[in-house]
Amino acid sequence: MNILVDVSPYLRDRFFADGALAGMRLIDDHAELTEALPGTEVLVTSWGQPALTAQLLDLAPDLRLVAHTGATVKFFVTEQLWSRGIRVTQAGQAMARPVAEAALAFTLALLHRIPRFDHAMHARSSWQEAKDAPDQHEILGCRIGVIGASRTGRAYIALAKALGAEVSVADPYLTDAADLGVRAVGLDTLLAKSRIVVVHAPVLPETRHLIGKRELALMADGAGLVNTARSWLVDQDALLAEVSSGRLDAAIDVYDEEPLPAGDPLRGLPNVLLTPHTAGATVEGHRRQGDIVLAEIGRFSRGEPLLHEVTAADLLRMG
Repeated sequence: MNILVDVSPYLRDRFFADGALAGMRLIDDHAELTEALPGTEVLVTSWGQPALTAQLLDLAPDLRLVAHTGATVKFFVTEQLWSRGIRVTQAGQAMARPVAEAALAFTLALLHRIPRFDHAMHARSSWQEAKDAPDQHEILGCRIGVIGASRTGRAYIALAKALGAEVSVADPYLTDAADLGVRAVGLDTLLAKSRIVVVHAPVLPETRHLIGKRELALMADGAGLVNTARSWLVDQDALLAEVSSGRLDAAIDVYDEEPLPAGDPLRGLPNVLLTPHTAGATVEGHRRQGDIVLAEIGRFSRGEPLLHEVTAADLLRMG
């Protein structure tokens, strides 16, 4: 097959082992896509991929498969792909574990007030001042609320339960709560009863600011919010007001504006753990992404079912 890999050299090195792309055509920049598309049967994509419009697809009449090295394809997939019978697959499953691990690390950090202690120690506070923080808690027996039983949400649930947490889930589409060993609850109940709330919901019109001023007010004093999903889901201004007061703690990997400005008030708060949108960026996770894409291309070439195919219906609930 004629396979075109539209992935930057840096990401190619992260995703694929030496020699894994032998025989495939490589381009180093999305700007080269137009000239490279003719004759392409399989297109491997990555972040920043230009929308696959009719104008672009007209250049690739033989295109039959788009294999995305990331998770969501919503930003570049168009109706034109489905109407032309072009299939789409993605490697989001590979990112579930690293993001879940990061969310678990955030959970433990908030339970043990590590951001507060770390900030005080770096600020050269006195020993006693550095120890001045709300009570610390263990994850064993802790009530943790997960919003969204997504791939990553399920990976997080497994990790949290393995450490003895009592997990509740708010997800209108959840049908297998008993199999997961969790309790299905409404969002308001989850917020009011959980010591840590972890966000793993998809980006949909109805989930815009799913957690806003009213919802944050339901959380107990001293509770914590973890968001490694999308900033779309949480009203950042409302969260800033709560964490600025010291009533809630938070651990955040995603922001309304990225890069997060150096002067953003979140950066100066001792009760907020911040990372620069890196929750899924492990060496192992990136290599799994590449492995999934190559395996899907292999299945496609042999006429076998794809394991990670995205349909037009899937796109409606994809973050």
